[in-house]
Amino acid sequence: MVVVFGRRRLGKTQLVQHSLSDRDDAVVYQATETTSQIQLDEFVDVASENFSGITQIKQNWEALLGYLGDQDGIVVLDEFPYLIDADESLPSVIQRLWDQRLQSTSGTLVLIGSSISMMEEATLLGNSPLYGRFTERLDLRPLNFAAAQEFLPDEYVPEERIFMWGIFGGVPYYLDGVDLGRDLGTVLTEEVLSQKGYLHNEPEYVLRTELTDPNRYFAILTAIAAGKTTSNEIAQAIGIDGKQISTYTQKLERLRLIEREVPITEEKAKSRRGRYRILDPLFRFWFRFVYGREDRYERLGENAYDAVIEPELPDFVSHEFERLCQDALPGLYPAETFLDIGRWWYKQHEVDVVGFTIDGTMVVGECKFTNAPLDYGALASLEDHAAEIRWTPDGDERNTEYALFARNGATQSVQEAVSERDDVQLFELGDITKHA
Repeated sequence: MVVVFGRRRLGKTQLVQHSLSDRDDAVVYQATETTSQIQLDEFVDVASENFSGITQIKQNWEALLGYLGDQDGIVVLDEFPYLIDADESLPSVIQRLWDQRLQSTSGTLVLIGSSISMMEEATLLGNSPLYGRFTERLDLRPLNFAAAQEFLPDEYVPEERIFMWGIFGGVPYYLDGVDLGRDLGTVLTEEVLSQKGYLHNEPEYVLRTELTDPNRYFAILTAIAAGKTTSNEIAQAIGIDGKQISTYTQKLERLRLIEREVPITEEKAKSRRGRYRILDPLFRFWFRFVYGREDRYERLGENAYDAVIEPELPDFVSHEFERLCQDALPGLYPAETFLDIGRWWYKQHEVDVVGFTIDGTMVVGECKFTNAPLDYGALASLEDHAAEIRWTPDGDERNTEYALFARNGATQSVQEAVSERDDVQLFELGDITKHA
């Protein structure tokens, strides 16, 4: 029994279908939102293509799945939550069938679902009917930076790769469905800003599919995209009591649309300095630039990108650039073994990249994704902020290394510091994309 789950658009169905491309003993049924009887009828129609005898079996899930298990078949129930919606007893039926019959066969049952909460309730939580019975669990996540590069044209330079990553992230549906062989302005204008674009309504579609009353969630995501990242800031921005906000943010976290970050020196469960961020770059782009502004872009037409988006894009992408720099840290410092990597902040102090190593070294980094070269003030500021980080290795004094990440190089004074000091390194975009 295999459970495959993850948010929409990650390619769960494609992955399973690809793995079965050379099999003639598989039944792949994609459920729809309809009645249980119609689902059973459709399932039998699909299954009869490879197992003709199933038409003679009583039409209930226990009998049908039991028959296919006896035939050592592979049964894929895609959009499993739709089946549960139509028949709440199905997880319990499969539990009984598995315990009494299926696990002694050579058959395989694959359950796929995009509703993470429902998949957890049915299969993963301790009180769920199928808990502990699956033999494989695949929690599908967006592609990492290195894997996402396979979708981009070979001629892309590092800067273009970071811009595309900072907007489309690692969701295969976005990367595969858009022609990325054009310049960024054209891609965004035609595929996202235009009301006819392939991805224009994508975030709204996903949210309305997952949420029964999405309006307040839309407001929360809009606030986060605008820079309101603490619970109090979000609550004030959307006009609700601060005590109520956690109900909504927890739901968005379970859907893997947002996450709560805390300073690297603090425990997530205990910290009161958490900040929320939108996980999917396209969602963050949509809520910052598109949602509620469609008419504006229609009026501007082809000028919309140059007038509204392009001036703000480096600042927008800088958030994902910081994450890339964090991911690249182990490759950029191959002699170090990192225990933790993240961000740190306290009051007016903030450090983009912080890494703690097993030998007592603290690597701190400043990220500048701007048109201007990184200047000496950035290094001086980094040193001041790093001095405030409260971290001491077990029984030893710490050693601090300074990493500077720059889109457009550094000024002469910074370059001189790098050449004269052993504790400062300067990394350019090619270094980062190579190791992220």
